[in-house]
Amino acid sequence: MAVRLYLGGARSGKSAYAEQQAIRLLEEGKSIHPQTCLHYVATAEPFDDEMKDRISLHQARRDEKWNNHECPVELAQLLSKFEAHDVVLVDCLTVWLNNVIHYLGDNANSEQIKLKLNELTHALAETQATILCVSTEVGLGVVPMGTLTRLYVDHSGWMNQAVAKIAEKVDFVVAGMPMTLKGEQ
Repeated sequence: MAVRLYLGGARSGKSAYAEQQAIRLLEEGKSIHPQTCLHYVATAEPFDDEMKDRISLHQARRDEKWNNHECPVELAQLLSKFEAHDVVLVDCLTVWLNNVIHYLGDNANSEQIKLKLNELTHALAETQATILCVSTEVGLGVVPMGTLTRLYVDHSGWMNQAVAKIAEKVDFVVAGMPMTLKGEQ
């Protein structure tokens, strides 16, 4: 198991950097295990035109090397299916968390969200694959107004902390420049 976490703000370059790292790991893996496969797990759903544009930007960077998976909610179940020779990029955990809260609906509560987060961290801790997770750091601003928004921001922070704890490497990307917070440079 190898879990890596790439954090940053919106448009920080974290996804592009994580994609570069995944391709590097694919190339390294193929020299050891010829069946190494590269997977892209997209969590976003095109709810509106702006999100469609964001998804298109990400898709334009990927070529035929990538095996694509759409997974807006059942991420833990999908991650459990990958094998030791797989390199898997998950983009992005905070979008996935938003989907979880969205599909829980108006009655979303902390206990339900914590169950989904526990499923995710358990799947990451148990995987044999190399998993690269992209996640937005949303906790650098003011405390948001509104119960639902605070629920999202709080659980995003707790999720990032939990994933960082089990990750062997954590990078924070600002203006396209990675800063290593945990692990080898």
